[in-house]
Amino acid sequence: MSAPANQPATPSMTFAEPTPLGLLGLAIGCAALVPIAFGWFPEPTKLPMMFKTAAWFCLLFGAGGQFLAGVMNLANKNMLGGTLLTTFSFNWVFNWWTLDEVAQGHVPDPTVVLSVDVTFLVIFLVLTYAFGFFSKLLFVFMLDIDLLYVLRIARHWAEGSTNATLGMGVGVATIALAGLALYIAFALLVNPAAGRAVFPTSGPMFTPKA
Repeated sequence: MSAPANQPATPSMTFAEPTPLGLLGLAIGCAALVPIAFGWFPEPTKLPMMFKTAAWFCLLFGAGGQFLAGVMNLANKNMLGGTLLTTFSFNWVFNWWTLDEVAQGHVPDPTVVLSVDVTFLVIFLVLTYAFGFFSKLLFVFMLDIDLLYVLRIARHWAEGSTNATLGMGVGVATIALAGLALYIAFALLVNPAAGRAVFPTSGPMFTPKA
């Protein structure tokens, strides 16, 4: 059945909804970073293996899962979701490289990292506004990412106890991001199967101009 003449036809998706795949990968990547964010380090001899273990989870799930979901979203003509997931996936490749280098005793240049973090914050602030036209839940999800980058940027100048407090904030924001990613993924997966809102969602934060 074709759409009415005054309404655009809804494009058929090339793939099944891929967003849950990206969100589950994000949650697993975040989980791998939680012990490091909170400073739950083992004895020094085992520290390199801790970083290497987290690095591979970041590469396979954080980067791989989000890249695959992002490309599939773009194929489905979901520009906003595909752009977010694909862009974020490359950041997870950098997380993998950083952790692998730290495991070998090498620290990435902080000036370059700061410059990129500021750029990411600008990108995600704009995308936060865009996602607000779709869902309050997605808006909060993006706000958590914004907060995570604000804390990361602040740590570049913090010292002593302030740095430790900001590090704790990064850990809390990481856990919150994993929780939000899991909830949204479960809502997308379970609600259609159950035929009801087992995981309630929300309407848009903003109303687009007619």
